[in-house]
Amino acid sequence: MPFGLLKYGLSSEYPAQQHFNPAADLKKHYDVVIIGAGGHGTGIAYHLAKYHGITNVAVLEKSYLGGGNTARNTAVIRSNYLTEEGVRFYRESVKLWQNLSNEFDYNVMLENRGQLTLAHSDAAVRSFRWRAEVNQHMGVRSELVDRQQIAELVPNLRMSEESRFPIMAGLWHADGATARHDAVVWGYARGACQRGVELHQLTEVQDVEITAGRVTAVLTNRGRVGCGAVVQAVAGASSVVANMAGIKLPIHSYPLQAMVTQPYKPLLTPHVSSPHVHVYVHQTSRGEFVIGGGSDPSPLYNTRATLEQRESLSAAALELFPFLAQARLLRQWAGTTDMTPDYSPIMGLSPVENYYLDAGWGTWGFKATPICGVSMAELVATQKVPDIIAPFALERFYRFEQINEAGATAASH
Repeated sequence: MPFGLLKYGLSSEYPAQQHFNPAADLKKHYDVVIIGAGGHGTGIAYHLAKYHGITNVAVLEKSYLGGGNTARNTAVIRSNYLTEEGVRFYRESVKLWQNLSNEFDYNVMLENRGQLTLAHSDAAVRSFRWRAEVNQHMGVRSELVDRQQIAELVPNLRMSEESRFPIMAGLWHADGATARHDAVVWGYARGACQRGVELHQLTEVQDVEITAGRVTAVLTNRGRVGCGAVVQAVAGASSVVANMAGIKLPIHSYPLQAMVTQPYKPLLTPHVSSPHVHVYVHQTSRGEFVIGGGSDPSPLYNTRATLEQRESLSAAALELFPFLAQARLLRQWAGTTDMTPDYSPIMGLSPVENYYLDAGWGTWGFKATPICGVSMAELVATQKVPDIIAPFALERFYRFEQINEAGATAASH
């Protein structure tokens, strides 16, 4: 190994295979243009190329690969949602996660650690019992656990009945996991580029050209690009980009902040969350404690971090894990969440012909990455809406058929 590294470092030429296509001029026309090079955008491109033979595809990213919410989330994977539509969708995504490293021969560092959500009130216990029943009915491993079981699962958790919000019970989700977010988008992008897809970074879409109700081109900072279809997968900027196509989405965007400590010895395996005190905590394989919570209270297209939220997250984390009082913070950051009224995504067709929506992901977009790649690619290739995403159509807001997942968030928003 040392000799290989030395040879690599002293080589006059780059000896390794390039992951992505080198920078090049945009073509005049593509069969499919995907706006956004995060996990969803690159996942869709990958599946279009590998499973549907559609390779004349351009993935356009105004910044850099995976530089949006893919790089700014806390990498939690779960399927313990509340509605049958939501549980079915995320259940299939969790299944795909298990084989994702083998799928594109790139280690996404998946860790099956389980998730424990804490109940601090009778109402929360009733809600968890309901969720556990729905989950088990849909084949998802979730169960209501008591205080003794919680203490065994997380020995370092504060279980005192004298605490401000005593823990009464918990929802244990054995399928909970985490993965390396950067590795996911790199794996998808590499696989797509190997099959002829073009990745164009620093390429911002500034307008969408529509002719007779059909999208015909996108206008970028590098010129006009004709297209047969457009997929928007831009997370926090969903409403802004959709407005370019004349589509009004029921979305408000909020900053979502998180922070991480310096590394410490391993002592916390599960992902632990408390909607009541607005916090979740897990320890990475490198020893860092990741601490996150709810979105900021006011809409804002910004990824700034604030002292107010740092203090709030710290106080909430110490309610559960007092030993973290001596932990040193390493960094704090934020993403921009695109929240819908019912806390479920908007996927599928749009009022504009051949313009497809992958939006409204709020705080749950990362965990849905694999199933979005599969289902949205199938939609674009066949022009038929897959059954698994049919409930998430934009039209549900006009039919009053919302899919309310507000009660299934990891931390209250």
